[in-house]
Amino acid sequence: MSALKNIDMGLYRKRRFFNFLVLFCTMLATAFGLLWLVWLLVTLFTNGFQYINMAVFTQPTPPPGESGGLANAIVGSLVITVVGVLIGGPVGILAGTFLSEYATHSRIAPAIRFINDVLLSAPSIILGVFVYQIVVVPTGHFSGWAGALALAFIALPIIVRTTEDMMKLVPNAVREAAAALGAPKWKVTVAIVYRAAKAGILTGVLLAIARISGETAPLLFTALNNQFWSNSLNEPIANLPVVIFQFAMSPYEDWQHLAWAGALLITVSVLVINIISRTIFGNR
Repeated sequence: MSALKNIDMGLYRKRRFFNFLVLFCTMLATAFGLLWLVWLLVTLFTNGFQYINMAVFTQPTPPPGESGGLANAIVGSLVITVVGVLIGGPVGILAGTFLSEYATHSRIAPAIRFINDVLLSAPSIILGVFVYQIVVVPTGHFSGWAGALALAFIALPIIVRTTEDMMKLVPNAVREAAAALGAPKWKVTVAIVYRAAKAGILTGVLLAIARISGETAPLLFTALNNQFWSNSLNEPIANLPVVIFQFAMSPYEDWQHLAWAGALLITVSVLVINIISRTIFGNR
């Protein structure tokens, strides 16, 4: 008995040592990641907050050497982001609904999931070049519609994956109970499954918004930029990511200051969206 007890204690100590080692490595990796995040945020706030003023939100982008702001770029980014989500959101939710509720034994479902995974991992610049080829080249000009479509392609796979996963978390017993009462399949999906999964679906939409709000590469091939206010989506439209890219690469100090301010605005907006999606909707 004493030998067996010694073996058990030795195994216990060994397991405790490995548990401590894994926990230490996990905390060390977490601290390493948080270090760079904090460094990035401190750098952005240090260099960008001092240039945040009312002119940034009320005046358009200026020529070199003159005062101005980022108002047209902010509005343009909001417009093409909203349009992109309005295009990709309904399509993504419907596709996720099909995969979760109607494609259990369908042969096309694996192909859809594979294509969705390809889109999810594809570089955003590839999607921008694709939209450039199918929209910009035939029309002969850059436009806000092309930029919104590129952002929709980026948001689509995120919404599809999140919608499918959240709807699969709804217990089948709930569906069976509704079906036992005589409710048709579409009624069960709309009135019960959607209601149970709405927090997760909305979280997916918010995460998609956070994902596309800072995209620069696809907009360079689609929406391009505009130094002035844009009255139509059928023309090049100012947007914050491209303005930041152009101003940060310029030799003009006043443009660089606006680039720091714009980078801070995008970072804060993405952080706020992620916090909202993970707290408010995640607790429902």
